Amino acid sequence: MTEQTAQPRRLLRAALRWTAAVVVFAAVGAGTAYGITRMDRTDVPGLATHSDGRWDYPTLVKPPLPSGSPAPFDERNTAGAHYADLRELVLPAPGGAVEDKKLRGRDGWLKTEGFLAEYADKDARHELHQTFVDNGLRHVAARGWTTPDGTHTRVYLLQFGTAAVTDELFGKDLAPASGPREQLRGAGTSVFDVDHPIRAHDPDMLCTVYVESEPYGAEQVRQGYLSAGDVLAVIVQSRKGGAKTVPFRQTVALQSELLG
Repeated sequence: MTEQTAQPRRLLRAALRWTAAVVVFAAVGAGTAYGITRMDRTDVPGLATHSDGRWDYPTLVKPPLPSGSPAPFDERNTAGAHYADLRELVLPAPGGAVEDKKLRGRDGWLKTEGFLAEYADKDARHELHQTFVDNGLRHVAARGWTTPDGTHTRVYLLQFGTAAVTDELFGKDLAPASGPREQLRGAGTSVFDVDHPIRAHDPDMLCTVYVESEPYGAEQVRQGYLSAGDVLAVIVQSRKGGAKTVPFRQTVALQSELLG
């Protein structure tokens, strides 16, 4: 991809960031939005101390890149490609969790239908499947687990050809800042989470987070989307009685770290 073709992608990313910022300002006012954007990584609940409810994740180790291959946000990597094995970029389960082996799929790859099963509406699943085919979905890697407090976590990494494709899918088809394009199974109305600390993520990534508003059903659902180069990450957590804020923020931030 040349510098000329990379320029529209940068403009698109800037436009998506401004759209998200407008939603935040409209919802909570300039003062609150400023407080969120000024939050340092060490201030994010779940990342600063061991006493605030965070999970005990293993030390993150990024898989090695093939010889001569640039990192996804290296200036030489205009496509934003992740050259490391995508299956090794999925966040590992925290200590004490029971893994959902079905999400690992065959040889570590999950069928597209496995990811689409997260969505409640059958027609929406069919439409998204066709959208992914049209946009050249290459792989889906996933991992899921349940922690002792009953929180069920699912992490999906969808890899496409370029960052430009991922950015467009992120903003138009999956995670507009105004609210999720389609509702997940078991979720009622999900809204943009204006309290999520956006500074906890790599500035090269786009991040949108939603939380299911009350009244919710048997479980509350939280969901986060990351556009990270050629990878679209989807993180879902659900829990009876309410999905906790701290482990969700921690999970999203650590998955961001692995993809950066």
